[in-house]
Amino acid sequence: MGTSTQAYGEPWYWDKRYSSESGPFDWYQKYPSLAPLINLYIPRHVHPRILVVGCGNSAFSEGMVSDGYEDVVNIDISSVVIEAMKKKYSNRPQLKYIGMDAQDMSEFQSGSFNAVIDKGTLDSILCGNDSRKNAPKMLNEVWRVLKDNGVYILVTYGAPLYRLQLLRESCSWRIKLHVIDKLFSDEGSRHPVQELTNPVPIDDNGSSVEAVLGKNPDVHYIYVCTKDESLKPEQKHEELV
Repeated sequence: MGTSTQAYGEPWYWDKRYSSESGPFDWYQKYPSLAPLINLYIPRHVHPRILVVGCGNSAFSEGMVSDGYEDVVNIDISSVVIEAMKKKYSNRPQLKYIGMDAQDMSEFQSGSFNAVIDKGTLDSILCGNDSRKNAPKMLNEVWRVLKDNGVYILVTYGAPLYRLQLLRESCSWRIKLHVIDKLFSDEGSRHPVQELTNPVPIDDNGSSVEAVLGKNPDVHYIYVCTKDESLKPEQKHEELV
């Protein structure tokens, strides 16, 4: 598009993009490929309330509702896409769409959600201006709106070397790492580098991941961060799986 990635944090960029996009677009992965992991960490039988940050015009939330989830709240910074999605899913009461910046979710009370799902929103903020300030700001808001023991599922291209420190320093998380092949297909045409539901062992700096996956694996990283209010600040870095 010829636009600097620094614009990724700006509403005008997304309004312009969504005004010209005709169909749905899913960042990184579609729901069917991630469903086993979503089902594992967000069990449907507890009737969870789920927040999808930076939803865009993705069909991911529709997939969740079709899979039995009953309360999926979606937010995005673009008023254009929120209005379009409200209209598109007006007959699906399980889906709610709200114009909101993930860095300021003050409309939501603390402890409102069982889970928060992020496919590319933190990455977009990290590409934008003032990322060192804005990324922790978003993560703190995610932590705040989660119930204790709620999960933040972050799907990203960012390897542990670039994401673990940011996650650890933001809030009190218990972190597990999963990976999925970037070229994953529903047909499962090739053996995955790592089974999706099997966590990858991670040490203090994430260097252990290379021993399991090799150098520069062609994967998306999925950080499953569990909010744990019982962790003291000096403990939070040690609770890694």
